[in-house]
Amino acid sequence: MAEKFGSYRWVKEGYLDNRMPGVVVGAMTFASLGPIEFYLNGDFKPDIAGRIFTFKNSQFSDDPNAASRLLDLANPQIGTVSSISFDPHPLLAPHPYIEWFSLAGDHYRIELPDGDAWLLEPAEASSYEEQSRRIREAYAGQSMRPSEETRSTDQEWF
Repeated sequence: MAEKFGSYRWVKEGYLDNRMPGVVVGAMTFASLGPIEFYLNGDFKPDIAGRIFTFKNSQFSDDPNAASRLLDLANPQIGTVSSISFDPHPLLAPHPYIEWFSLAGDHYRIELPDGDAWLLEPAEASSYEEQSRRIREAYAGQSMRPSEETRSTDQEWF
């Protein structure tokens, strides 16, 4: 299994919603690809569990090379939460951290600078309700893990 990107420079903005226990849905916009929808089994870490957050990456780069490097990023991203937190490690400064595994076993990780993501209050969160509901309904039946015989595309991470 390969990590598909350790760098976050091609992630522009997005939101993730864990208001339904056991499910994280949302969308992120990537350079050259546009919006990618997410349906992940699991929950945020306790510091933000049951909440919804948005982010805007202050380090975003609309690099033309992104298209060739992100070409195999599936839309939608269906898989399992590994770790989603605003305080991922006790020995590191708090910062937004998003990590998941796709159904094919690909490992993805995005780390953002502190301050690039924020939790939404209920009034703000309501604007995402319809999109989150639509994503949950569209992909819930597809979220089962494939057999162990299915292999990831082992590509170097970038």
